[in-house]
Amino acid sequence: MYLSLMLAMTPETYVQREKDWRCGPVVYQVFVDRFAPSADLERKKTLYSDPRVIVKWSELPKPGRANPELGSWTHELEFWGGDLPSLQTKLGYIDDLGADVLYLNPIFEAFTNHKYDATDYMKVDPQYGSEKDLQSLTKDLHTRKMKLVLDGVFNHLGRRNTLFLQAQKDPKSPYRSWFTFDQSFPWGYKAWAGVANLPEIKLETAAAREYLWEGKDSVVQHYLRQGVDGWRLDVAFELGPNYLSDLNKAAKKAKKDAWVVGEISGYPADWFPAVDGVFNFTPSAILQNCLSGELSGGRATQQLADMVTDAGIENLLRSWTLVDNHDTPRLADVLSDWKKRRLAFAIQFLTPGSPVIYYGSELGMTGPGDPANRAPMRWDLVKNENENLAWMKQLVDLRKKHRSLRIGDFKAMNTEKLIGFLRHTDKLKDSVIVLINPTKDKVVETMSIRIGKLLSWGRMQDALSKREYRCINGMMRAELEPYSVQILAPNLEAEGGFDPYKRVE
Repeated sequence: MYLSLMLAMTPETYVQREKDWRCGPVVYQVFVDRFAPSADLERKKTLYSDPRVIVKWSELPKPGRANPELGSWTHELEFWGGDLPSLQTKLGYIDDLGADVLYLNPIFEAFTNHKYDATDYMKVDPQYGSEKDLQSLTKDLHTRKMKLVLDGVFNHLGRRNTLFLQAQKDPKSPYRSWFTFDQSFPWGYKAWAGVANLPEIKLETAAAREYLWEGKDSVVQHYLRQGVDGWRLDVAFELGPNYLSDLNKAAKKAKKDAWVVGEISGYPADWFPAVDGVFNFTPSAILQNCLSGELSGGRATQQLADMVTDAGIENLLRSWTLVDNHDTPRLADVLSDWKKRRLAFAIQFLTPGSPVIYYGSELGMTGPGDPANRAPMRWDLVKNENENLAWMKQLVDLRKKHRSLRIGDFKAMNTEKLIGFLRHTDKLKDSVIVLINPTKDKVVETMSIRIGKLLSWGRMQDALSKREYRCINGMMRAELEPYSVQILAPNLEAEGGFDPYKRVE
């Protein structure tokens, strides 16, 4: 098995990965209502009728109270008024940051601000704009050579959805079999997580699957044919591998290179090829356990290597690597120490996969949990002196410059206190050694470099500090300050006119 894997890694392997836009792009996540103030809020105010309310952009979200009559929380009915046209005016910022893909939280008509309770899948919520606005955004992104991924919520919908209302009202409705009605449930029907506003869809009903993804005019295929490039699937684990596989195949009918990523945020293994990629919080969790003293750097490195082996490098390259999102505390709350947070972003960007930047986290925005983690975008923090933003831009730039960080393989370094790994392709110049010191002490370690084409007395240079190490007989002695990272690439410049690599790729 090992031999066959090695034989499969030909130069063409890396060429094909590079051609596949789903391998290793930088993703930027936007909650549309909170990203950019609408230029036409006055005209839109009628769209936020009671019990929904408009909140000033300068205000922060606060926890509300449950309203059983409405089936939701009061803070779910507070809106800041962002929309697709206002988002489009900020594409230059996202593009300049270096993102390749824009991922949007749900944009379809819904009752709440989070819009995970669709009332009409086939309609862009008027609060956000129209399908014409979506097409304009998509065209703008494609002009910039960027892609668009939408949030697909197909495990449940909103109880104000006409499909559900018809089914609830009429036992003979053709939609009745799409849902589970039983008085043993608190609301008389099966609801996701017991939330009254979120009736579960019975996916065992063929007509429901036909509407959601199987039909040519289904939700999934319709938007892909309109120009959208992929789907992020909400609570994908609840759809199960069989239906996920069917959905993925249906998406490929509409667009052969559609990206289907499932919100499966456990250990990133065992869900392929049902989906192209999964959520991967594991590298961040491994690092945080190092920072707390629960794991040594060496054990953390081995766990990263196990993750790559278990999930498969091809699957990981198409998965999303996260440190926070709209369902978690923001990273600045989890790691308030900037030096530690810097390492968390580093491991997110340097391990295999697509790093996802949750809007504002590149600026150091805070938010300990829902709804505070969904605060309006802090445009006042977009400054050159923002060290959080500067570091994010540097990491994005490193991925652009170093091919192996986007599409390369992974090898663990034999470290003790340091986290260390090699990202590589078939070419020497692409090799990158990543070393992270997750401790409060300076660490000096000697290790084998695991790069056969780098000759004795070859040089490895840190992309950050420009410090160089000499590698003698395949060994290197590295020094790292507390809570620091080094990103080492071969320095192949000829010395004194002598070039030992002139015939080495």
